This record gives sequence, C-alpha cells and structure tokens, in this order.
Amino acid sequence: MSVDAKTAIIDHLGRQHQAMVALLAELVNIDSGSYNKRGVDAVGDRLRVWLEAAGIPCETFPDKVFGDCMAARVTGSGGANRPILLMGHRDTVFPDGTAAVRPFRIDGEQAFGPGVADMKAGLVMNTFVLEALHRFGAPCPLTGLYTSDEEIASPSSRAVIETEAKNARAVFNSEPGRPSGNLVSRRKGAAFIELEVTGRAAHSGAAHAQGVSAIEAMARKIQKLHRLTDYDLGTTVNVGLVQGGTAVNTVAARATAAIDVRFPTMNIMEKILGEVREICSCCELPGSDSRILREGNFLPLEQDEKSRELLEAYGRSAAGLGFQVSGEPTGGSADSGFTAALGTPTLCGTGPVGGNAHRDDEWCRIDTLVPRAQALALTILEVAAAG
Repeated sequence: MSVDAKTAIIDHLGRQHQAMVALLAELVNIDSGSYNKRGVDAVGDRLRVWLEAAGIPCETFPDKVFGDCMAARVTGSGGANRPILLMGHRDTVFPDGTAAVRPFRIDGEQAFGPGVADMKAGLVMNTFVLEALHRFGAPCPLTGLYTSDEEIASPSSRAVIETEAKNARAVFNSEPGRPSGNLVSRRKGAAFIELEVTGRAAHSGAAHAQGVSAIEAMARKIQKLHRLTDYDLGTTVNVGLVQGGTAVNTVAARATAAIDVRFPTMNIMEKILGEVREICSCCELPGSDSRILREGNFLPLEQDEKSRELLEAYGRSAAGLGFQVSGEPTGGSADSGFTAALGTPTLCGTGPVGGNAHRDDEWCRIDTLVPRAQALALTILEVAAAG
C-alpha cells in the first residue's frame, strides 16, 4: 500500500471521533445481556445498517436461542485469500432495564454505561477500521466477526469463531485495553460448571435420621473444591452460587452450585479439571448422588512466537502515533483463547482503554477510540505487507 493511502486511512480515522462516540452511545443504550436474544440481535442490526451503508456486506449465522453471529466481509485488493479477523462480542452481563436506569453518559474523557468498554467500544472501533480500509483499499481480505454470547463462554459462537479463525493469518480481539493502556498478551482459561447433588428428604425434627442432606454433601464438596486453589500454579476454584432445600424444617433433597475454575495453560487445564470433576462425581454421604448438569469452557490464551510478533507490530504502530504499549497478562477469559489454541496468531485487548468491567461504574476512555483504531489499522497494514 502506498504512503499516500496509509496517510489517508489515518487522516480519515482521525476525523471520526464524534461519529464513533455517537454510534457507541446507540449501542450502549441497547440492553444486550447474553440471554436477551432480541437485544443482542438489535445491536447486530444497528451495526449491519452502518456497515452496509458503507458498502460492506454482512453474513448472518442464525441461532434460535442466542443472538445471531454476524460477519462483515471486506474484499482485499492484494490478491491474498487469507483474511485478517477482527473480533468482538455484542453481549453484556447486565440484566434488562439497565440501559434505562444508567444510560450512556460522558464525564470528561470517560464514558459510562452498561458494556461501554466490555466491549461495545471495541465493536465501534472495529467497525470504523473496517470502513476505513474498505474505503481506501484493504491490502488483504478482512472479516469483522460480531459474536453473541462470549460472557457465558460462547456456547453458540465458538464453532463460528473457530471456523473463521482457522484459516486467518491473524486475529485481533477488541476486548478493552487495560487501564494501563497495555494490550493483553496472556489470558487464563476458564470452566463454568453447574453441579447438582441429590439426597433424601425427611422431616428435620420427627425423622431426621431418615434424611440425607444434599446441602451437607454439597458443603463437603465445596470445601474440597476450594482447597484446589493454588496461586503459585495459577489456578483458582470458586463456588460462586449455591442453592438448595425447600424448607427450613426439611432435610434438603437437592442442592446446586455454580463453580468457576481458572487455569493458565492447556496442560494445567487438564490437571485441574480432572480434579474438579473427580470431586463433583464422588459420593460425600451414603445415599447421596451428584452429577454435572452443564459445563462451558474458555481456553487459555498462551502467547507463542507469532502472537508475540503481532504485539511487537502493534507496538511499532502505536509508537508511530505517539503512544507506547506493551503486553500484560490477565486472569479474565475471552474468545481469543479459542483462536490462539488453533495456532492462529492472536492479539487481545486491542479495544479502547477501559476498566471496571461487569460493574456499575464501568468506564471507557473515549479519547482512545481514534488512536487505538489508527494503531490497529496500521498493524493490519504491516501484517498484510509481511504476507
């Protein structure tokens, strides 16, 4: 790509701040919790209208339960057929009605609202980068993948992500940039397990000995599960939700628990999940039983040499624009783990800088919308030129 075209892309993005903020406000003010298919699809519809108005065709991957995945396709002019993938999710963790209670607002250079950083700002940034490269001639094919259920481990989106990523030359996942301004070089994997324990009901006064308490059996499991946490190894196990019983004067016949497991590498994943599943399946009390009802997994993002080269390329692009970045690890999980596990070079945290994700005071630095978009565009140009 010529120097003039590269300059035109950077200058064009430099004029888009107000338009980017306006689109971000629209998206944040749409409730799109992971189980709100209508809301997640509404965010996709708004992005589709914007992309198609810019001349970028979009493909839909329909789903009956969760939001539809959407892929925006930019045709490259360089003759190469391996695309670069820009990725982001449209769902949030917030319940319906949140956008009405605390809608998008700006205070200085910070914007607030449900999902403003995680990750609607990243969706906006990717969209404007795709439009700029389409307008001035993309050097290779580009795919903007807008997924629907990342916050619950991508049960419907994972297959689409892996299909799109397996032949890509690189993946940029626009999760929020760290509060430090850095990108994400490593992420822990995660497993979310729902466990059921059953016992035998009995009157807690007249026939206590005839009962088998599912709550007691679950409590014993919880103690064993929490003892698996090993900070030196990088593993954590947390039982975050527990329910059980029907009445205070009844020995509980059923209890359920939601278990969060985190791990830094694929090898450690196999070890810790084996230990968790063994505890989940064992019999804590005679007459009790247990089973895993469902399990969702994120794979860890492990940095290999090719992914390290992506980070270095982004660092050069950022430096040319006047800001410095490096990579840092995080305990949070993301779809980037799926793409990295395929061997596709992956860089995460390329979105605008933000913080306090999943909280009522989540924030995004709107003054980073344009420079992060420019840095991503320049990195794409460098990766494409390298072949």
